[in-house]
Amino acid sequence: MATTSERAHSIFRAFFPKEYKVKVGPYSIGHRFPCFFIAEIGINHNGSIEIAKKLIDAAADAGCQAVKFQKRTVPVVYSAEELAKPRAVDRSVLEEAVKRGVLSPEAVERLKRSDFKDSTNGDLKWALEFTEAEYRDLFAYARSKGLVPLASPWDVESVDFLEKLDVSCYKIASASITDEELLRRVRSKGKPVFMSTGMSTMAQVLKAIEIFGQRELIILHTVSTYPAEDKDLNLSVIRTLHQAFPKVPIGYSGHERGITPSVSAVVLGASVVERHITLDKHMFGSDQSASLEPQELAELVRQVRGWESSRGTGIKGVAEVEIPVMQKLRKK
Repeated sequence: MATTSERAHSIFRAFFPKEYKVKVGPYSIGHRFPCFFIAEIGINHNGSIEIAKKLIDAAADAGCQAVKFQKRTVPVVYSAEELAKPRAVDRSVLEEAVKRGVLSPEAVERLKRSDFKDSTNGDLKWALEFTEAEYRDLFAYARSKGLVPLASPWDVESVDFLEKLDVSCYKIASASITDEELLRRVRSKGKPVFMSTGMSTMAQVLKAIEIFGQRELIILHTVSTYPAEDKDLNLSVIRTLHQAFPKVPIGYSGHERGITPSVSAVVLGASVVERHITLDKHMFGSDQSASLEPQELAELVRQVRGWESSRGTGIKGVAEVEIPVMQKLRKK
């Protein structure tokens, strides 16, 4: 008959089986390994290579393992009508885009003629996209810092674009989880995939997994509001996903203010934490307020590493450090 300790070991192995691992770059992701931190730069670089590199520096200094961007083929993702809509854009973003040469001559003329006041949604979307040469520079810089560079493609053309950069993995954004053409193109590359599940039902998650399979997949619980309120985070879904997919690493992509929910997510079993990073939450940009500043990101990593050092195995028994205490009590 199995002892209590043996039964505890059996339960632990059943919940976190040996196959529970995905390799991304030099890192192993799974419950048995340190939490994998992704600093999402996203579009918080505002089209500036200098800002992007500062954010990469901040991610490396905080102890993250990866940095993530977003890649869109602008005319594919957005309609002509959407791109033509008037939109106020910070002048520094527009001037940087003009300097980088990513805007059309007509757009540059319009902006200069109006002293950069007659801007459109399209001006911003083009300003936020890096060229292949710029991506190569940024990815090389990230790798030089020991970070895995990746991006979330929003269309099939972007998948092929990223493949030219020799990415080691892909990220599926919550908004793309029902885009079966995109999912199939990503899966065709045969690389590990992080998949966010915001705005989706369990049925939609299952459908995506039918396409991806469960190997080389990491599922991220997400609530797609920016910023998200703590009361809406539903972190218990992390355990639900563990139970539904016991051989798939489960993580958390957070958009909340502060760091406590992200630490809690790791306690609940998240093997990956993704958080947006910014140099300053008050900068221009739609994602800045839901992002962590460098010192907050560093504190998040510090607290999670502290939890990991004290987590143990979960198996109840006499700890080795308790033996001298027991012996002393017996003598008394």
